[in-house]
Amino acid sequence: MRASLVVVALIVLAAGCSSSTSPSRGAPEAGSLEALWRSSGQSVALIPGTSDYSPGVVRISFLVVDPRGRVVATPRARVWVARSLRAKPFTSTTARLEPIGVPGAPAGADAEAIYVARVRVPAAGRYQVVARPLGGKERIAGVGDLVVRTRSASPMVGSRAYPSDTPTLASTGGRTALLTTRVPPDRALLRTSIAAALAAREPFVVTFATPRYCESRICGPVVNVVDHVRKQYANTPVRFIHVEIYKDNNPSKGRNRWVAQWHLPGEPWTFLVGRDGRIKAKFQGSVSTHELGEAIRRLLL
Repeated sequence: MRASLVVVALIVLAAGCSSSTSPSRGAPEAGSLEALWRSSGQSVALIPGTSDYSPGVVRISFLVVDPRGRVVATPRARVWVARSLRAKPFTSTTARLEPIGVPGAPAGADAEAIYVARVRVPAAGRYQVVARPLGGKERIAGVGDLVVRTRSASPMVGSRAYPSDTPTLASTGGRTALLTTRVPPDRALLRTSIAAALAAREPFVVTFATPRYCESRICGPVVNVVDHVRKQYANTPVRFIHVEIYKDNNPSKGRNRWVAQWHLPGEPWTFLVGRDGRIKAKFQGSVSTHELGEAIRRLLL
């Protein structure tokens, strides 16, 4: 386990303990979110993998790291959400551990898998989440913030996809260095633009990611996941597209115009767009082959 996870966990925990969500003094109220957190043995801070939320069903991903810096990786985790640590949870669900990257290949990130859960949040506001991994040798629970805004910063599910004229192998004369930082180049993801896919009225998957310069350290695996799933759907009308993040693939030049058009906060992002040109699903950060494949079957075919 890399030390960076320990550092991030300490920063998150310190920030949480200096805010209005700090644990109360004395015994927590029975049934409160804090009581669930404190009664779980070791109490730690969650390391979030997602951050852009709007009211409705939200997808949250997170890591649970114990005080010694080891990632907890049981298959499931119980998740509760409340308006504060002192409040009682208004919803709960079970998170599933999803692999990062392509099955059988190293993730190239700080962890091999990440918990993913979906919870319904009724309105904008600041909430608290507690997650307790199930079935492990040690009892542990993590707590984290869930900030839900009136509108997400990224394009909303149900909105029309931006007809971005993203570059392709044809538009660059086959010069892959202008199109991707992946090694080897992901040529199959560079054959069509977002604008062309929309004009053709065919469903498509587009991932905005930069394998070489990824800030979150999971962009490479995300592009690999999209390419892996593409092969599974080679005989369907679904198209698959990869768009880099930086102008001329150079971080010093800032983000490119296609990322700006889509109003993307951070990266990577993966979107599913239907025949009608509307966004059917979106994934911030890591997405597993299982998650992506299931979403394609359910929403695009």
